[in-house]
Amino acid sequence: MQTRTLGSLTVSAIGLGCMGMSEFYGAHDDAQSIDTIHRALDLGVNFLDTADMYGPFTNEKLVGRAIRGRRDSVVVATKFGNERNPDGSWIGINGRPDYVRAACDASLLRLGVDHLDLYYQHRVDVQTPIEETAGAMGELVRAGKVRCIGLSEAAPKTIRRAHAVHPITALQTEYSLWSREPEDEILPTVRELGIGFVAYSPIGRGFLSGKIRSIDDFEPDDYRRNSPRFKGDNFQKNLDLVTRVEQLAREKGVTPAQLAIAWILSRGSDIVPIPGSRRIPHLEENVAAVTITLSADELARIDAEVGSAVGDRYPDMTRVNV
Repeated sequence: MQTRTLGSLTVSAIGLGCMGMSEFYGAHDDAQSIDTIHRALDLGVNFLDTADMYGPFTNEKLVGRAIRGRRDSVVVATKFGNERNPDGSWIGINGRPDYVRAACDASLLRLGVDHLDLYYQHRVDVQTPIEETAGAMGELVRAGKVRCIGLSEAAPKTIRRAHAVHPITALQTEYSLWSREPEDEILPTVRELGIGFVAYSPIGRGFLSGKIRSIDDFEPDDYRRNSPRFKGDNFQKNLDLVTRVEQLAREKGVTPAQLAIAWILSRGSDIVPIPGSRRIPHLEENVAAVTITLSADELARIDAEVGSAVGDRYPDMTRVNV
């Protein structure tokens, strides 16, 4: 497995997003998910991404069980800020310093570790100055509870303000063949500041894999059913886009998911994709993308033939790029 550097943190070139192992993508199986994490570690994928809100709270416990006895070989990233009740109901976005400290202690306990390698603010709290939130996160670093800090879905101005208080190691935002918005301002900003970029949903929430052909392919409780990109006429328009990805993948002799991941990897050595996988075959397919090289001509053709998705990324876009 190749490695990449996110700020001051060295991680595997591809990470593993663990969210779907506990929520949002329909039914899940903890034993199967733990087997998948173990296989990821065996393949050299050491960068695991979770958050306290996933489950809520159960995904951190799952990851904690999976890495028990292997902590020294794992880079654990988790997040705070999307506050939920144990029953899953939504409370709000919270970046207050007292909450930052309490959330960190709770995550350490659920994960069963004595420190977090990367601790993100999951969403920016517009009611709390980012300087206060970043300051509290910096205190956690000085206390030895956190090695590095990051932000998720933060706008360039917010990134700069936080970085001025304490060095930001990584910025996590959705980025894929059909979601290229970070290229406009966010990527130039983090590169100027020496901050790494973590790309979540690099396979377009699974859509770019070519395995989703109808809205009925989603389970009844799959949150993607509510995404503007998968509703109404947008579904067919985006499916047409996937057809072009499939054609390019066939010509390359790879799967559409592998082409999507290889494209992300080609965008710079400071970018680490974290595709989610709940099953070992999908994991192995994704990891194999690390060995795929796209030529300049292939990249130019992808750029020319694959456009942006139709529809917003979320039903409520006010919580992202803040």
